[in-house]
Amino acid sequence: MPDIPAILSGLQSSQTILDTFILEIPRKIMTRVRGEGVWSIAEHLDHLAAVQPMLTERFRRIINEENPEFVPFIPGDAESSAKPAQIMPPEQALTIFRFHREEQLTLLEAQPASAWTREATHPEYEQYGLHILARHALMHDHWHLYRMEELWLTRDEYLTVLPG
Repeated sequence: MPDIPAILSGLQSSQTILDTFILEIPRKIMTRVRGEGVWSIAEHLDHLAAVQPMLTERFRRIINEENPEFVPFIPGDAESSAKPAQIMPPEQALTIFRFHREEQLTLLEAQPASAWTREATHPEYEQYGLHILARHALMHDHWHLYRMEELWLTRDEYLTVLPG
């Protein structure tokens, strides 16, 4: 899989981009809500931090178990809510994100090429495994980073409205 070095580099870069990016956003804008059902920047950041332990556990399970089975992680579900009633301060969210991302990178970088083909079962996806999850984590980071930037800088009339 020729994209593994790029995925690992991207996961590392996400951490740096997030740290730098959040410091640029005025604190008064972090909790601004731009519409009904629209997460604030602080909620996106909180979510990015909250999902990292779950991702670390999934990486470990795929590496250590034979075809582990997972359940969907859906924000708002009572058992897997990634959007708590109380949003953690940005500095705390960044610390949690950074800690778990470094743990993930250490774990992933230590894997031989054969580990990257390890598969898992997930009801949401037709295919799932270490390679897909690592790439998914990278894309998830960047989706939330883009949305936070859009919520910060985009004028109301140009803001993307997401259904539901």
